[in-house]
Amino acid sequence: MTVRPCLPWPDKHLRIRAEEVSEITDETLALWQDMIDTMEAMPGVGLAANQIGVLQRLAVVDGSSERGRAVRLANPEILHASVALREHEEASPNLPGVAAKIKRPRAVTVRYMDETGATVERDFVGIEATSVQHQIDHLNGKMYFDKLSKVKRDMLIRKAKKLSG
Repeated sequence: MTVRPCLPWPDKHLRIRAEEVSEITDETLALWQDMIDTMEAMPGVGLAANQIGVLQRLAVVDGSSERGRAVRLANPEILHASVALREHEEASPNLPGVAAKIKRPRAVTVRYMDETGATVERDFVGIEATSVQHQIDHLNGKMYFDKLSKVKRDMLIRKAKKLSG
């Protein structure tokens, strides 16, 4: 089990769009396992590779109550998002100690490459839909608090700095 350190905000890697993955290699599989171990140690419901400093379009999501059912995603892209929104308190290990309620589509259809290299289209609903959207934002160099107003975002970042310092 390898738990990797998460980069502290405002590390520049968190603002860079991650690179596409052309194939699934043994290194990819090992990285996904490290990401799952890191996610479970938080504990969290998802993790994107750039959160641990790897600029590849890789993410893991596990919203199951029993855990151990992580979905491994390479190059995830949203094909369809529901009109119905769901509000959920989101947080990030890159900015520990704070969270904010964010509204996102309740369900999304995502295309991605799985651990076998196959292209998959899958529907995610509820907490897994929230998490997969959150991870795709990370892979695009965005943080959940970018969805907040400037005033709320600044307050959140100030609070996080106060907690860490």
